[in-house]
Amino acid sequence: MSENTKKVPAVVIKRLPRYYRYLGELLKQDIKRISSNALSQKMNVTASQIRQDFNYFGGFGQQGYGYNVQYLYDEIGDILGLNDGDTTVIIGAGNLGRALANHNTFEKRGFKLVGIFDNDAAIIGTIINGITVKSIDEIDSFMKNNRVDIGILTIPKSAVQETAERLADNGIKGILNFSYTELEISKDIAIENVHLSDPMMTLSYKIKQEK
Repeated sequence: MSENTKKVPAVVIKRLPRYYRYLGELLKQDIKRISSNALSQKMNVTASQIRQDFNYFGGFGQQGYGYNVQYLYDEIGDILGLNDGDTTVIIGAGNLGRALANHNTFEKRGFKLVGIFDNDAAIIGTIINGITVKSIDEIDSFMKNNRVDIGILTIPKSAVQETAERLADNGIKGILNFSYTELEISKDIAIENVHLSDPMMTLSYKIKQEK
């Protein structure tokens, strides 16, 4: 299956991981098919919106049958690139970096953590989830000798731009930036800026509306 992701709205792409996670839960319950109406009730998205979302990728359902859960799960996983076996490194082995390194979701979703880097002498040489933390000074040689697709940044924002450019120069394909700043790079690589406080502010807004 092929699709032109450039024509897919960002809001649709952001919904795909939700579909994927929920379909995974259905598989654990041994549910083999589901209608768009039933899926909409679980996902809090209208059935028509679900059909529109999937139509960007050719559509997956059959009228009168609904969706084959395993097939839809596999197809969305393929669209998200979860079957590609992307390799990742974490730059910054502080509290957040350590928590991410120990989170088993990465491996479950097909992302293999291959390296952790820091500039703190007290942290370099320690072991996190079976991986020895290396000095950031080793990142260039490491990337020359190892396939690295994604860099995860959990470092102070003062060091983000320089580090991101360094990763880009070494052929990184994507960056997940947790450093509380909007990162932009001239090279054509994928970037996701994550602001952990945003969900809290959204939740605060929802609570306020209920008062």
